[in-house]
Amino acid sequence: MSSENQQPPKHRFETLALHAGQSPDSATNARAVPIYQTSSFVFNDAEHGANLFALKELGNIYSRLGNPTNDVFEQRMAALEGGVGALATSSGQAAQFVVAATLCEAGSNIVSTAYLYGGTYNQFKVAFPRLGIDVKFASGDSVEEIDSLIDDKTRAVYIESIGNPKYNVADIRAIADVAHKHGVPL
Repeated sequence: MSSENQQPPKHRFETLALHAGQSPDSATNARAVPIYQTSSFVFNDAEHGANLFALKELGNIYSRLGNPTNDVFEQRMAALEGGVGALATSSGQAAQFVVAATLCEAGSNIVSTAYLYGGTYNQFKVAFPRLGIDVKFASGDSVEEIDSLIDDKTRAVYIESIGNPKYNVADIRAIADVAHKHGVPL
């Protein structure tokens, strides 16, 4: 979302961090978000269930698809980041895969630093190529090298805020500027 389209938040960051996406429970007046430890939900009737599955009504069907506790978290993250929505995943690897699957297709690529957590490196080096997604690795976090690897098939630039195993801190602003110059997200 571009900055000119964003509305100023109604609440400060600290308030959003504690309360966005959730209202006090009407039955108990509890302020804290309840943890719904359930895998499934009941339907009011067959029509209600059919409407939920047809996406004609919002509601909970099964925890793999949505959960009230996760929903509050997702709304809160979207509010904190100024986004229109968010998606909670079970791990960083899952989050990376969701982003790659959304932005890329067979024949496209991601440009990344090689300073990565080992699991991320293996996902990029082994799993993504199996799907036809190439990852071009810069030898470090040089802005110039990352810029030189971006081409017309690049769909994203990836770095870690604190690199692994060197504990390096990349120039996030400069790398974001390079990525955005080429029309791709960091």
